[in-house]
Amino acid sequence: MGRTGERGLSGQGVSAGAGFRSSRVTGSDELRLLALVRTGDRRAFEELYKLYHPRLTRFLFNLVRRPTMVEDVLNETMMVVWERADTFSGASRLSTWIFAIAFRKAMKALRRQDDAIDDPDSDQRVSSEPSPEDEFGQNRRHQLLMKAIDELSPSHRAVVDLTYFHEIGYREIASILDCPVDTVKTRMFHARRHLRRILEGELPDWI
Repeated sequence: MGRTGERGLSGQGVSAGAGFRSSRVTGSDELRLLALVRTGDRRAFEELYKLYHPRLTRFLFNLVRRPTMVEDVLNETMMVVWERADTFSGASRLSTWIFAIAFRKAMKALRRQDDAIDDPDSDQRVSSEPSPEDEFGQNRRHQLLMKAIDELSPSHRAVVDLTYFHEIGYREIASILDCPVDTVKTRMFHARRHLRRILEGELPDWI
């Protein structure tokens, strides 16, 4: 690719490493990192990777429900960011562009693999609440919610995840999923109806 990766973030108004990890990263900070990635700066790419790894991990897990697939798809996504950073036009937020890449990669991976969902950690999920009674109730609701979400199609799970866990609006979700806004609204309507039917009074307030 002809990328040397020797240039750091210094000299661009930001510093590599501590500057981005110790304070809230803004959209402008992310764009500066991407600009450096375009020049072949590996340190900038590592910072961008660290910023998006937890967000993409959650999104992809909720989407594909296959732990063994998540890291592969995440790495494929970030490889596109590294190799094709110059294709980002700036017409949307950087996060929209990256999540859209992740969604497309995940859909391709799901089409390639139609094996049973492997979620060995499903029984290990526990509530952060210390009270035994609260923990029991929250664990039960969480397990019911995860089971209900599992029954949704990947495209419906994506809408639910992006809306509630990433707090992304319908228009941006439409860009990520490459579909009309009305399609996003329709998927959310059917997803919420399904969750309400399955959980029968056990739903958290945000559904």
